Amino acid sequence: MKLYLISDNIDTQMGMRLAGVEGVVVHERDEVLTALNKAIEDPEIAIVLMTTKIVNTCPDVVSDYKLRLSKPLLVEIPDRHGSAKIGETIDRYISEAIGIKL
Repeated sequence: MKLYLISDNIDTQMGMRLAGVEGVVVHERDEVLTALNKAIEDPEIAIVLMTTKIVNTCPDVVSDYKLRLSKPLLVEIPDRHGSAKIGETIDRYISEAIGIKL
């Protein structure tokens, strides 16, 4: 099982490549959706890492996939451009999944 990265910048891609994680750099919504669907269709990919900026290009699709798909696991990672509020994102995700505000 492999990890795969969908990023918006080359620095994140290069850092992950040094750790053995392959991936792609995309910027537009249609490019993100194409890369995401390609990763979902690959049976070898177990975890898809996505930078916060990439998730924000299509949050509705990513949330839907997180709730519907058992594989691959979609994980949002912060990038070097700012302080993403990952805790709030996790709270929102759990709230949407179970229907209870935390």
